[in-house]
Amino acid sequence: MKKPPAFIEHLHEVFESFGPITSRAMFGGYGIYHDGLMFGLVADEVLYLKADKESIPLFENEGLGPFLYEKNGKAMPMSYYQAPDEIYDDLDVAKHWARIGFDAALRNRKPKKQSKSQLKSKKAK
Repeated sequence: MKKPPAFIEHLHEVFESFGPITSRAMFGGYGIYHDGLMFGLVADEVLYLKADKESIPLFENEGLGPFLYEKNGKAMPMSYYQAPDEIYDDLDVAKHWARIGFDAALRNRKPKKQSKSQLKSKKAK
């Protein structure tokens, strides 16, 4: 198994006061997870945090923009916004922004699909 880049390893220290994180390589970048839920995205050694309609104004007030990818020659935004640089210098700031990203991920979590047997047992009750 390939060792993650130093930047990804450093994020474990950055988010130490928030709680344990894991990372998974994906699409040339990395997904950052806490409690099994993806709340961050790393592309080209830039960290982006999950955002939604409730938290986007917090990012925009800091002048932070969304992660963009190109599709059919057009820039497409994703629901991840660049994390402020201050998180690398202050663990309390890192914890605050990690919580913002994680809360957005919680609010947007898709319910797990139920198996046929779970659906049948629900109907039987």
